[in-house]
Amino acid sequence: MTALERQILERLLTLEQTVAAMATTNPKPSLAPILSDLGRLTRELPLGTDPQLLHYLHKHSFEKARLSLQGRDAENVAGNCLGHVDEQGRPVFFPKFPA
Repeated sequence: MTALERQILERLLTLEQTVAAMATTNPKPSLAPILSDLGRLTRELPLGTDPQLLHYLHKHSFEKARLSLQGRDAENVAGNCLGHVDEQGRPVFFPKFPA
């Protein structure tokens, strides 16, 4: 795991803890700074980053991203994005049909 991926994992864990605490916390904490950090860190990921991880982060599937970074991707349930990525998480591009 790269240093940048560790930072993303830390922010994902913070997000998860913050959301879990919202039921009993008053006033409610803002998720905006955490989500902003995740967006910035995602944009900093280099070429060659695991395409499945990128997919999870871009689709805001943060629990799936966390599991992936923790080496627990096998626990992820297939989402409704079949057809957008193949079994290895590589993007699948559809041909454009003539209008």
